[in-house]
Amino acid sequence: MEHSDFYSNAHLVAAAIRILNHQNSTPPSMDQVCGIISFTLEQGNFIFKKLKEIGVVDVVEGGFGARLFIKNHLKIEEIPKAKKKDTLEESLKAFQNSKKDFTQKIESFQAKQAKKQRDLFAELEEKLKKGSNKVL
Repeated sequence: MEHSDFYSNAHLVAAAIRILNHQNSTPPSMDQVCGIISFTLEQGNFIFKKLKEIGVVDVVEGGFGARLFIKNHLKIEEIPKAKKKDTLEESLKAFQNSKKDFTQKIESFQAKQAKKQRDLFAELEEKLKKGSNKVL
């Protein structure tokens, strides 16, 4: 199950910190939390930084590295929940609209070219008629 919104990721991080704290009887490191929830270290650091700004977690640097603590888990509920959109359907509609616009541009360009060609032939025919009338 993929959690792409920040709200779900915040809950995962808080749960992982609690589980690791319970299992090891010591606050977990960022590496341990990222490992248990299958996040890259970069993704984890980004989420930890945001959660620290909000006040959900606290990162304490010590002799054994940075350790994570739950500061106020209730602030997670203040994070807006992102609604999942059907991005494939939206992308398909956008593609179809752009294709339709492109087709309309091509048709209008072809119509302009056809009109130019008719006007040019009409002009040439008129010049030829005038030229043939002078000869007679």
